[in-house]
Amino acid sequence: IRMPVKSLPPLPLDDRKVIARRAAMELLPNSVVNLGIGLPDTVARVASEEGIFDLMTLNVDPGVMGGIPAGGDDFGTAINHQALTDHCSEFDFIDGGGLDCAFLGFAECDRLGNVNASRFADRIAGCGGFINITQNARKLVFMGSFTAGGAQFAVEEGRLRIAREGRAGKFVEQVAQVTFNGPAAASQGKEVLFVTERCVFRLTAAGLALSEVAPGVDIERDIVKHLGFRLPVEAARPMDRALFEPGLLGLRDRMLDIHIDQRLSYDPASNTVFMNYAGMRVRNAGDIDAIIA
Repeated sequence: IRMPVKSLPPLPLDDRKVIARRAAMELLPNSVVNLGIGLPDTVARVASEEGIFDLMTLNVDPGVMGGIPAGGDDFGTAINHQALTDHCSEFDFIDGGGLDCAFLGFAECDRLGNVNASRFADRIAGCGGFINITQNARKLVFMGSFTAGGAQFAVEEGRLRIAREGRAGKFVEQVAQVTFNGPAAASQGKEVLFVTERCVFRLTAAGLALSEVAPGVDIERDIVKHLGFRLPVEAARPMDRALFEPGLLGLRDRMLDIHIDQRLSYDPASNTVFMNYAGMRVRNAGDIDAIIA
């Protein structure tokens, strides 16, 4: 049974949607993508709104392949799915390296990029398929709020306003349990991002580095003050303002744009570089840096 995807209501523009939107910007055409339970499953809703879900195969580890994975109490199902596999076969697929990218939640993260998603104080939730997925996916995007416990936000006029800060920080000096090993991933050259409503971190050989900051957010007051450690912030750039505005991001056009490396070619016989900039979108200083490089 197929249902028209336009019948799905759009997500309200709040801090959760900002995180889902920024995470969705990491999607690539022709990839196989795993979505975890909770906040990560909202990436499927953004993919539906942006009309890009047909460009990739979205997957959830209970064994649903393709379509638009559902969230909340319906996690493990999907709208207009392409296939259902049993749980054991699904993990053969995951362990065999079938995932290009995975979007997952986190409870704690430390300065080295270690993640705890399995133990919360005296409650042991267990790791489920978290370890299989994080060890075998080629790219990882961890999604979550910057703080926990009563935080309130307003997304207005292209900016994020923190109305009330959460009671507990999620970026700590040392995680309570290592469910994902940051240094091991960094040594393998794995691309790992941590996306929150107010900033984005990237995993480097030295640990976490602040790479993007939301409009309206003060780095010292709203980020550094609530970290359990110090980290490099000099290279941080603004998060895309469109994330905080109503309307679509235009992800389909962005995805189908030609990568800068494919726009350049060199002819040794004539010692000529050919540059094809037709239809290219220059959105930020990072795009200009890529062109110059």
